[in-house]
Amino acid sequence: MAKLKLGTIPDDKPVKLTIELPAAIHRDLVAYGNALGRETGQGIVEPAKLIGPMLVRFMSTDRAFAKLRRTESSPQRPHSEKSAQKS
Repeated sequence: MAKLKLGTIPDDKPVKLTIELPAAIHRDLVAYGNALGRETGQGIVEPAKLIGPMLVRFMSTDRAFAKLRRTESSPQRPHSEKSAQKS
């Protein structure tokens, strides 16, 4: 069997969100939860427990998002300091 991108799901304190998904995506989440449970020995993983780790995985592999986060979190130097370094 192919290795799934997600590993064991950590037991973390959740923040409640309410979302609506197309039925096909829900069916795929159920199937993924079953496959992940078999692969990790955790038993069936409920779809709601998959969404957070899937989003984390998606965002952590999005290079443009990572670059944006680095840019936003780096301290901005004053304009005069930037000009002095170019000279």
